[in-house]
Amino acid sequence: MSKFSKKYLFLILILILVNILGLWLFFRIDLTSDNRYSISKPTKNLLKSLDDQVVIKVYLEGEELNGSFERLKRAVGETLGEFKNFGRKNIDYQFINPNSGTEEERKATFEKLLQKGMQPTNIVEARNGKRSENLIFPYATVWYQNKEVTVLLLKANQAENAQSKLNQSYENIEYELASAIQKLTNKQKKKIGLLSEFTQLEPVNFAGLITSLQEYYDLFIVDAKTSPSFSGLDALIIPKPDKPVDDSTKFKLDQYLMSGGKLLFFVDGLKVDSIGLEGTFAQPLNVNLDDMLFKYGVRINKNIVKDGLNTAVIPMVVGNMGDKPNIQLMPYRYFPLINNYGKSLITKNIDMVYTRFSASIDTVNAKDGLTKIPLLLTSPYTKILNAPALITFNEARTDTDEKEYQSGVKVISYLIEGKFKSLYQNQFTQKVLTESPETKILVCSDGDLIVNEIDKKTGNPLPLGFDKYSQHQYGNQDFVLNALNYLTDEKGLITSKTKSIGLRPLDQLKVKNERVMWQAINIVAPLVLLGIIGLLRFWWLKKNYA
Repeated sequence: MSKFSKKYLFLILILILVNILGLWLFFRIDLTSDNRYSISKPTKNLLKSLDDQVVIKVYLEGEELNGSFERLKRAVGETLGEFKNFGRKNIDYQFINPNSGTEEERKATFEKLLQKGMQPTNIVEARNGKRSENLIFPYATVWYQNKEVTVLLLKANQAENAQSKLNQSYENIEYELASAIQKLTNKQKKKIGLLSEFTQLEPVNFAGLITSLQEYYDLFIVDAKTSPSFSGLDALIIPKPDKPVDDSTKFKLDQYLMSGGKLLFFVDGLKVDSIGLEGTFAQPLNVNLDDMLFKYGVRINKNIVKDGLNTAVIPMVVGNMGDKPNIQLMPYRYFPLINNYGKSLITKNIDMVYTRFSASIDTVNAKDGLTKIPLLLTSPYTKILNAPALITFNEARTDTDEKEYQSGVKVISYLIEGKFKSLYQNQFTQKVLTESPETKILVCSDGDLIVNEIDKKTGNPLPLGFDKYSQHQYGNQDFVLNALNYLTDEKGLITSKTKSIGLRPLDQLKVKNERVMWQAINIVAPLVLLGIIGLLRFWWLKKNYA
């Protein structure tokens, strides 16, 4: 056998061996700088652990999609392809065009999707001088053992521009789909407690919070008087207390944290009663938690933060139109819309958070060894009102005076991590836990952040974070769910949100100035290259066979 034949036989054997190994060993290499084609290790583990088939239907298909939504569709397809590689036979997915079929079939499909809670997005485009409108559904449904979850794929901060919103949606795809799969396949939910006996609000005011939590967790309304401890809970929420927490409950909270528990405080700085036309004075609110929070590294100030830039709206009578009042939506600076976030997976790519009568939070005792991460921050244009503070509705009529809003950025929520010292370490002779293991708490100076509004016509609770005046769904629910996920999820599925896909926009001025040159290069260069190759081949043939 010639050396030439041996060489090629050896290469063939290597190829056969590589293919055999490929049947048993699976690996992929992502060479992109932002790892956009990779999924996180917790997601891989989730997919590998599936014991039954998960079916994912994506409603992004058809000629109605413009370039931006085509890219979103492609990003979803790439992510699901990666899911398939690790979930194998237990992952099945398909893309469905809801606009296909006859007019009656389209209407029937749209009706089904609306019943699943999907809200269509209207795409308006002008092509060849003609204006066209199309409805698309940027959603997916995830099925597992006769259970279904609807997933919004176009999920981002609505205050951003269109390109940034799509980019954030690309980054969220893995987390949103993996969370849906975990929600359906999780056989043992985490236990979350709600310590609501220190608030005067009715359960209907927390209905939005309770409904959203029950989708992912086992929720318990905790009675501190009858519970010897909170040790069976994975996390405990203290929602908008407006009367003092008794010392016995306070001790149980402290010892729960010292044993590694997770606490979420939503506590106001001032008490604001119903506001009439004349206004009302906001007074300091004492719920007997100040010394505890101080020990844990923060202080909720007895003030209210007014934001002169980002605010929600309220209806105001601004005059008359004929014999009827002229009602308009006016910005109300006591209701900041939080669009400034700290660097945390909890707040990454969530929509604005709707707050009311928030207080500022300061960190204390910098040498306590705790890590304090700001989560929710106001705009730089703020004004601080210290107690007693006069609050009126009529202020919404007035314009913002920039000179009055110079207090700078204020933090209204902190994530605190580390080993906490007990509030009672030097106060009791009896045995108490004086230091916690590594654990986490969240402190927010706005109890209303987790309170839903009520539809006055029907008396039904509105979704958490839904503003009945602007009809906008804000990111309050995502903030709370992300926080609980971060605090309680040992598997770390939320780490899939670390993916960051960088925007690489074209220089539009350069595109305009150099368009003709690059068009010419793209047309002429291949022809010139082919000509050179042809001449070289002709010269080589002539030289060797002449």
